[in-house]
Amino acid sequence: MEWNPETLQFLSQCFLHTLSPLPEPRRAAEKSLSEAADRPNYGLAVLRLVAEPTVDDQIRHAAAVNFKNHLRFRWVPSNDPNAGPTLIPILDPEKEQIKALIVSLMLSSSPRIQSQLSEALAVIGKHDFPKVWPTLLPELVASLQKAAQVSDYASINGILGTANSIFKKFRYQYKTNDLLLDLKYCLDNFSAPLLEVFLKTASVIDSATASGGSSAATLRPLFESQRFCCRIFFSLNFQELPEFFEDHMREWMGEFKKYLTINYPLLENSSDGLAVVDELRAAVCENISLYMEKNEEEFQGYLNDFASAVWTLLTNVSLSSSRDKLAVTAMKFLTTVSTSVHHALFGSDGVIPQICQSIVIPNVRLREDDEELFEMNFVEFIRRDMEGSDLDTRRRIACELLKGIATNYKKQVTDIVSIQIQNLLASYATNPTVNWKDKDCAIYLVVSLATKKAGGTSVSTDLVDVNSFFTSVIVPELQSPLNGSPMLKAGALKFFTMFRSQIPKPIAFQLLPELARFLAVESNVVHSYAASCIEKLLLVKDEGGKAKYTSADVSPFLHLLMNNLFNAFKFQDSEENQYVMKCIMRILGVAEIPNDIAGLCIDGLTSILNEVCKNPKNPIFNHYLFESVAVLIRRACERDISLISAFEGKLFPSLQIILANDVTEFLPYAFQLLAQLVELNRPPISPSYMQIFVLLLSPDSWKRSSNVPALVRLLQAFLQKAPNEVNQEGRLNQVLGIFNMLVSSPSTDEQGFYVLNTVIENLDYGVIAPYMPNIWKTLFMRLQNNRTIKFQKSLVIFMSLFLVKHGATNLVDTMNSVQPNIFFAILEQFWIPNLKLITGAVELKLTAVASTKLICESPVLLDAAAAKHWGKMLDSIVTLLSRPEQERVEEEQEMPDIAENVGYTAAFIKLYNAGKKEEDPLTDIKDPKQFLVASLVRLSSLSPGRYPQIINENLEPANQTALLQLFGTYNCSMV
Repeated sequence: MEWNPETLQFLSQCFLHTLSPLPEPRRAAEKSLSEAADRPNYGLAVLRLVAEPTVDDQIRHAAAVNFKNHLRFRWVPSNDPNAGPTLIPILDPEKEQIKALIVSLMLSSSPRIQSQLSEALAVIGKHDFPKVWPTLLPELVASLQKAAQVSDYASINGILGTANSIFKKFRYQYKTNDLLLDLKYCLDNFSAPLLEVFLKTASVIDSATASGGSSAATLRPLFESQRFCCRIFFSLNFQELPEFFEDHMREWMGEFKKYLTINYPLLENSSDGLAVVDELRAAVCENISLYMEKNEEEFQGYLNDFASAVWTLLTNVSLSSSRDKLAVTAMKFLTTVSTSVHHALFGSDGVIPQICQSIVIPNVRLREDDEELFEMNFVEFIRRDMEGSDLDTRRRIACELLKGIATNYKKQVTDIVSIQIQNLLASYATNPTVNWKDKDCAIYLVVSLATKKAGGTSVSTDLVDVNSFFTSVIVPELQSPLNGSPMLKAGALKFFTMFRSQIPKPIAFQLLPELARFLAVESNVVHSYAASCIEKLLLVKDEGGKAKYTSADVSPFLHLLMNNLFNAFKFQDSEENQYVMKCIMRILGVAEIPNDIAGLCIDGLTSILNEVCKNPKNPIFNHYLFESVAVLIRRACERDISLISAFEGKLFPSLQIILANDVTEFLPYAFQLLAQLVELNRPPISPSYMQIFVLLLSPDSWKRSSNVPALVRLLQAFLQKAPNEVNQEGRLNQVLGIFNMLVSSPSTDEQGFYVLNTVIENLDYGVIAPYMPNIWKTLFMRLQNNRTIKFQKSLVIFMSLFLVKHGATNLVDTMNSVQPNIFFAILEQFWIPNLKLITGAVELKLTAVASTKLICESPVLLDAAAAKHWGKMLDSIVTLLSRPEQERVEEEQEMPDIAENVGYTAAFIKLYNAGKKEEDPLTDIKDPKQFLVASLVRLSSLSPGRYPQIINENLEPANQTALLQLFGTYNCSMV
């Protein structure tokens, strides 16, 4: 695309029309720009348009946004096949011209355009800086020094903002040699200019505030400049303490302390100005926290002053949400100090009570913002309050500060907080209506300061006696009228949920109707917490590890619970409430489900399913919905098979909607539910299922890798329940075609073996015999091309299954029909070495028994010429049976084949309640060790004296000892 007046006119018109409120001209302009973006020098032309002063500012801004996005997608196009169509990258000559122009253009632009170009520059820097753009940093430094000489803070802040963006990569990245080399380059070139501009700006701020003649408009860019300097300081110091910053620590720390201790009324008298000052102070707090964590020794000389400054600052920071970031970063600094070797700062008389009274309690108390969040955005409230995403909220950080202090002063903290809790409850008792927030604060302190026991879900607290507190403080809230004090109810339910393991069963059991009642409370948070409490209660185990609450406990309240749970979906914003759906799933997994409840549940669940099919948007809710359907099918239909046809009548329309409308997110779930229903059916399979079977055998159904595990599960169900139908109309050929496709790829080969194993298990040998040569050819070809450990283990399991089902002779003959004597090659190279790697109880027994049968019953292994193979196979069997898994199996991480993921659309998520039962093909053999010993004794009695010599020559000494011990265990011996 050449730069000429026609190009300027074309681009100007296009960008003007993209701002149109009318959809037609806007879409036409977007289409034209999209087509033009494929042409060489498009990005350069748009950048020149941005630089054109005669063009309207609105058009130039739109062009700057387009330029930034053009670079984001085309500077280094993504290799991700899911990122959409492959875009034509920007060519190197155009890149060089863009890099030559962008810095100067950014600095001369208006603030709105400057911010867009700064982001565009950061996009380039992410890929090219510093190795492919060595001129950038010198140009930025020169421009910074030039702008600083004339106090041009628009340019200074543009440069610092850009530097901040490109230096961010030094935060949080793993320390590598390449990263450290890049960091050294930046430190060598930017450390001194950064300090120079930081001190110069500090001096300008001091002069301006001392004279009193400045305005907020003058001060604002100065404070923004200092904040950028602080953020760059954080990036450059994150990996380790640079020598330059250590040498100049006094200058940096002097200014940092000043910003924490001095007030700037000219700015702070307005909310906007206060936010600018607070952002700088928060950046300072992050910097001193970084030094406290990583450079404690060098920082200790400044620690007392900063601890005092931050403490004083915190006592004066208002509870306004606009000041949250400053409050949180300041408390994080004190928390870091409290857990360090300098914790003695908190040990002085009166310090901990003062922190508790002036910092912790005010920040833990509910604010109007919390109440608003509770009412207006219950999902976010729960995410913060119940699920622990409140790490950066004042309430959580205030409690973390107390926990930090308690690391070294546990008794003092416990005593003081216990008194505070009693005071808060006493205040509530004097006037419950007015002082309800005091009770909420007391409950929050107990819950938030509880400690989780290692390795479990139970918690403990030294602040209160849990049962006494529960009876006197929590139970009254649970028994109060439905719609009053919803936030107190939520707090009480959270306490019950957290301490559920410690509440005696009789007391908790009596409160189950109250919890069921709370499901009908209009407040989204309250009925969500009630559902969560019931669900978690049903997971509690007694000391013996058994479920504390059983179906007998749930049955009396089952109708009430299910009615209220399904009614809760009718409340506004709870139509897809994941906590309610998870509770339904849990109850269905515990309770005995009578037919009337089964009918209520299948009606309710299919109704919801039909609705969410229209627009799946909450994956967690959807997962619990399908789990609920699966557990209902499993428990209700297994108890009463007459329900199967009724369930099919309800579910089939929903599943057909998913299949017909190709609801991608739900297809794996639908296939798993269908597999469950097929398995519950008794032959013959109905025509409606056979239609699905035909669809299942179509290659198109298998194109999405996310569907494969569920499709395999469904195919296995059909192979088990309809083996006769599989052998009709060429279906077995299609099934083996699917196996062939799956087994040829490392990402799906395990699924291919599932199909093949099910064929071997369920079809007669006469049916599969004609297909065996091709099956072996497929497997041997894959062995030749890509023999992963996983594939080899799967092959050993398949050969073992074939042997126990159809005999060693058929195994050997069908393999050798592909190539003479290939059986011994496979045995030596793959079966014997990989046998000892087999894991899983069923797989271990299967392979051990099959291998035993092979050496004790197969003529080819009993031949004298095969003595070495016989001995090595026995050596592997003994290793498998005598050594612990961790000794014999070294997990080898196999590199995934990136190409295998092409076409990936969504993740497969297994339904726990629709899981396939693991079937043991050798139910008549209980102990593979005993089977080995008995087989060897029987074999040796036929040829006395032959096998001890082979064992002596081929088994490792440790395995010879292990074999003798096995014989001793079963009181047998070889002859």
